[in-house]
Amino acid sequence: MSQIVSFIAHKEESSHQSLTVAQKPIVRQLIVLALEMLLALPLGIGLVKFHIGGIAWIFAGIAAGTVILQGCRIFYQYTPKPNRTARKVGMGLVGLTVGLSNSNSNFFNLASGIPIFIVLTLFLLLCGSCIGYFYSRFSKTNLLTAMLATVPGGVGVMSSIAADYNKNVTLVALVQAIRVTSVVLLIPFIARSAVGNYWNSATLPIKYTLLSLERSQLELLFVALLLTALIVYLAIAFKIPAGDFFGALLIGIAFNSLLHCLPFMGEMHLSPQPLINIVGQMLLGITIGEYWGEKPAFGKRTVGYALISVVLTLVAGAIAAILAMHLTSWDWLTCLLVTAPGGSAEMILVSLSLDHNVEIVTTGHLVRLIAINSSLPVWLYLFRRLDNQMKSEV
Repeated sequence: MSQIVSFIAHKEESSHQSLTVAQKPIVRQLIVLALEMLLALPLGIGLVKFHIGGIAWIFAGIAAGTVILQGCRIFYQYTPKPNRTARKVGMGLVGLTVGLSNSNSNFFNLASGIPIFIVLTLFLLLCGSCIGYFYSRFSKTNLLTAMLATVPGGVGVMSSIAADYNKNVTLVALVQAIRVTSVVLLIPFIARSAVGNYWNSATLPIKYTLLSLERSQLELLFVALLLTALIVYLAIAFKIPAGDFFGALLIGIAFNSLLHCLPFMGEMHLSPQPLINIVGQMLLGITIGEYWGEKPAFGKRTVGYALISVVLTLVAGAIAAILAMHLTSWDWLTCLLVTAPGGSAEMILVSLSLDHNVEIVTTGHLVRLIAINSSLPVWLYLFRRLDNQMKSEV
């Protein structure tokens, strides 16, 4: 009898230990995320004070993510993986904010411009494929890895695909991180120089009400966040690329219209809450910074080739902007925001901060997201076939 009791006790102890070990990575990840948020908050306030612009909180998140992960790596010999769940939550919060801000916009007027968006998207995909091919040639990298590194599809998505096909994940993440960081840092400053002092007036205020404490607003916000959480959960569970941002954006756009359709809701209307936007921006920036904090040391040649491919991608985006100016009546800043290679959520936030043709920029990036993600299996199949053919020829 005593042997049975000791056996059961041993089993319970071992299961408790295994549970504790399984929980440790999650606890560590939450601690790291909390430290990043605490560091990003004062940095964001400082950047807002210096009139950096409406997406100052993304910059603060990038700095916080880089510093905290480098600190963990140097002082504690612990390098956590970039928190993809945090990025999806950030995408969902930003998507909800952008959607609520555009809930009164008429997107049906842009239906006639869908062919233009498709042409621009195809042009950018064609340029990305050519850049990926040349990148694979001069960097001596297999074609699939080069394509995953150079196509504007997001750091997390392209890195996870590289891992699924047993390709060089760190190289893909390096090139994608350089591209996203370059776009996020460069385009807003170009926009700022174009609009002058108006950019400063569009800066997200921190002295005003960050969150409405009215009971009706809090209740509606709770419902909207529940729907957004469901969208983010489904995007994670089914591995839907950009499903978190796209779904949350649609929820934000349609939320108030659905409220007005319900007879018992009256004239209730959910307004965008700046605090939700701030948290979402910080999470977006933190996950970009984490990719920099995680990066191992690369050789000068590897970084040089990565920079060349990113510069070519930015040039392709500029050419696409010129093409858009000839095909449409949009001003050059709108064309630049529409054709910026990647960072869809960030570019939409820039247009929202400037109140500059938000509907056009949002529609353009949504068309591109849909086109890239829906065609993902096709071009992955083609690139793998080409890669195998090139290997057989060698």
